[in-house]
Amino acid sequence: MTVALVTGATQGLGLALVEGLAQRLTPADTVYLTGRDINKITEAVQSMPGGGAEVRGEVLDVADPGAAAKLAAQLEERHGGIDVVFGNAVMRVGPDDDPRDVVNAYTEVNNFGTTRLLRAFTPILNDSGSLIVVASTLGTLHHLAPVLHNRFTTPSTLDEMDAQVARWRDEVKDGRAKSGAWPGFVNIPSKIGQVAAVRVLARERRESDLARGILLASVCPGMINTPTSALWWDVSTAPTPAQAATALLDLALSPLDPAQYGELVRHGEVLPFS
Repeated sequence: MTVALVTGATQGLGLALVEGLAQRLTPADTVYLTGRDINKITEAVQSMPGGGAEVRGEVLDVADPGAAAKLAAQLEERHGGIDVVFGNAVMRVGPDDDPRDVVNAYTEVNNFGTTRLLRAFTPILNDSGSLIVVASTLGTLHHLAPVLHNRFTTPSTLDEMDAQVARWRDEVKDGRAKSGAWPGFVNIPSKIGQVAAVRVLARERRESDLARGILLASVCPGMINTPTSALWWDVSTAPTPAQAATALLDLALSPLDPAQYGELVRHGEVLPFS
């Protein structure tokens, strides 16, 4: 039996990942559709087409410090472990949002939510399992001033990475980031922080994970035609969430390629971090 879980799964790419997993798996398998709002979760579960794996809804707010660990413990007790995890929960920002006003909530979901997920679910991954964090090509260091690179290359633990993200968050909140070398678009440092967190944990786990066939990676789905993306870019010709989900599902469900372990992957190709 295969057990899978997707965060941020009540709409867009997350919903497409749940549907794609359900279609590719069997009735003996289970896919957990998670989000913050029980009504949206229930509606999303009911929208799933029949056939394939059972889709079950669970509340998971990754901004809640204890929520990921609590759900991981429940699923370990229920199933003994987990096979596929997609970390897709994201707080989105628009062009009119003031970074100083949103950065606290933004990092709680996108960055600390990611590291909470990594801490909670990597210990219960089954052999040949995968944990994939949905990130972006913006999560590479060439989008960042060189003077800031060491903020994301020197941490050797998730706690140290969290500390660096918190330091950047505080600089945004008090205005120091705006007068320094940080980019104005908060998505860039945040995505770099997500990719760097995966890399940090992968260095710790690489030997044992590769021996067990486990994939830990971040992934760029590319531009997607969604209302939020349309606030920033012309996405009229971009893939739909279902189309974008295909490459991510292929990555999660294919046999391990050691070259992809710990890396940022787009359409099966590794993107250099620096």
